Amino acid sequence: MQIFHSLTDDGLVKVLRNGGVGVLLTDTLYGLVARASDPHAVERLYALKHRERKPGTTIAANADQLIELGLPEEMVAKAAPYWPAPLSVVMPLDKRLEYLHQGVGESPFRVVANEQLRVLLEQTGPLVTSSANQPGEPPAENCAEAQGYFGASVDFYVDCGDVQNREPSTIARVTQDGLEVLRQGAYHINQEQ
Repeated sequence: MQIFHSLTDDGLVKVLRNGGVGVLLTDTLYGLVARASDPHAVERLYALKHRERKPGTTIAANADQLIELGLPEEMVAKAAPYWPAPLSVVMPLDKRLEYLHQGVGESPFRVVANEQLRVLLEQTGPLVTSSANQPGEPPAENCAEAQGYFGASVDFYVDCGDVQNREPSTIARVTQDGLEVLRQGAYHINQEQ
């Protein structure tokens, strides 16, 4: 198990590319992460979180990465004007990406605004993320709290200091008229847009 102190550490990229699962600070909260294109790493992430039929959010450096992953181009095009932002947009996925959506047929996606995180994602490709906590527990606000939840069961931690009282991302769904907010969070959408 390794501890990194920067999202741009080459060692972190290598661990993720080799199927590693670990904890880092996303653009909202500390999250457990794995490469979205690696079914085995994603399955391990869900097992660590004890999640079934509750898919994590996939974060990307840009909209093109999501299209390359296999998302419908027309759905990504509808969400793209709102990104980059702490806004996760639920989109339908086909059976080929069932390991991502855990059989529910859809999953949230977002393009991050944090520059260091975007640099990492440009090198690793999209990452599936789920808040760094166990079911029913509060999300970790620092690396030590995350270690309390996952210990040595993950491959790495990226210590980015304390992040108290941060809101999770806003979750929305694409509709004919724009976006429908499912959970209000860090990004505020004008429903008239």
